[in-house]
Amino acid sequence: MDGAESLVRTLVAGGVDVCFANPGTSELNFVSALDKVDGMRCVLCLFEGVAAGAADGYARMANKPASTLLHLGPGLANGLANLHNAKRAQSPVVNIVGDHASYHRVYDAPLTADIEALARPVSSWVRTVTDARSVAVDGAAAIAAAHAAPGQVATLILPADTAWNEGSGVASVPRVPPRPAVASAIVEATARILRSGEPTVLLLGGVSLRTEGLALAGRIAAKSGAQLLAQTFNARVERGAGRVPVERVPYFVDQALAVFKEVRHVILVGARAPVAFFGYPGKPSALTPPGCDIQTLAAPHEDLTGALAALAEAIGAPRAAAWPVDEPPRVPTGGAITSDALAATLGSLLPEGAIICDESLTTGQSFFPMTYAAAPHDWLQLTGGAIGDGMPLATGAAVACPERKVISLEADGSGMYTLQSLWTQAREGLNVITLIWANHAYAILRHELANVGAKNPGPKALEMVSLGNPELDWVSLAKGMGVEGRRVETVDELVRAFRAGIAVRGPFLIEVVL
Repeated sequence: MDGAESLVRTLVAGGVDVCFANPGTSELNFVSALDKVDGMRCVLCLFEGVAAGAADGYARMANKPASTLLHLGPGLANGLANLHNAKRAQSPVVNIVGDHASYHRVYDAPLTADIEALARPVSSWVRTVTDARSVAVDGAAAIAAAHAAPGQVATLILPADTAWNEGSGVASVPRVPPRPAVASAIVEATARILRSGEPTVLLLGGVSLRTEGLALAGRIAAKSGAQLLAQTFNARVERGAGRVPVERVPYFVDQALAVFKEVRHVILVGARAPVAFFGYPGKPSALTPPGCDIQTLAAPHEDLTGALAALAEAIGAPRAAAWPVDEPPRVPTGGAITSDALAATLGSLLPEGAIICDESLTTGQSFFPMTYAAAPHDWLQLTGGAIGDGMPLATGAAVACPERKVISLEADGSGMYTLQSLWTQAREGLNVITLIWANHAYAILRHELANVGAKNPGPKALEMVSLGNPELDWVSLAKGMGVEGRRVETVDELVRAFRAGIAVRGPFLIEVVL
């Protein structure tokens, strides 16, 4: 078998059985190998940013890597923004990038690029295959690197001749070490902080935001009085009725500063110390007050749930913590569509097991509080700040969990970055409802004009944050991609359309006029 077939067989044997692809000439041997190997699902994406974001969404829900297949340096460059988001989400991804045949590179053909240099900022592991006989071993090493805690982007660069020359057969994936346990001395030092009674925040990230971690954190909070918070943007939060509710650190600096104003200790569990998303004139970068102690209980690569369990034991936390059980909001009726009406619609109508992929930005600021008591669901966010990840995330999540309803909450400006996702959703029959917040503006940037000190913006500045003239027609865009769409302008229309979308098996889009 050739090198490409040995790689595909190694991927499948190593549990990587989905590939999000946008191939070119250099990758056609890999494409050809798909017909020779059972077990690999290859999903065509019409833009590399969709492929990278879909691999991210798949990994978050499947708890294992998919692969990508990208075309040389320019193809990788098209996917860099969502690979950046995947890295920030700590998502395991096997990122395969084709290259020119090794002997052809000296001729500096038009597509020649320094692929390793492009890949390094978004990858924790990078390797270029040097020989067809080593393709399988290098592919197995990439799988192991992607699985390494807390999850990594592993980029494997595949020159065309290493794909078409004779390969070595299937290689075994090296053993991936388990997450290391947290030292007992760190657990005891953290317990002393909680016993002090001083105002303390338990700041959660990573897998500590899954059901088991949240239950442990809830027990700790019930015993100690510590406040539970999640990072502002998280890869995946398991939420809804029966789960411990957790609020996020606010995005806006003044709101976040108010949250931490009286806090004396912040205990990090798979999270980073809280900082502002941007630097602003006259505002601090660190969101904690001077003198606030930052204590790391567990770093992102460590055993987060084990650390929380040990901490709960150390402080004598109760075996179960009782949290107030709220009723979900009522289905809204009548009137214009507001952010609260949108939140109430989600909170009242979310089907059990739904997966929310949230790139709402401005519109979605109030969604969390009104969905605490919704049916159990998962909430995925834009982790790295590079917009255009929402619809690709939903695409990958729907491939990973085909029986669950995926709901993509999408700003209209962000959606235009990767609207090709809709075509892949239609082609694959994916179970996704996309709600487009059609405010015809980069609304977040309108807020930020004042924050960065840009006073009295004139018509040229305002034109740069407007999506009018002409206004986008998302129903028509969806139809062109093969997806049924509806436009809604009132709450009653929204509720009817959302119920219809839930009932549909396959992709469905709702353009919500704000």
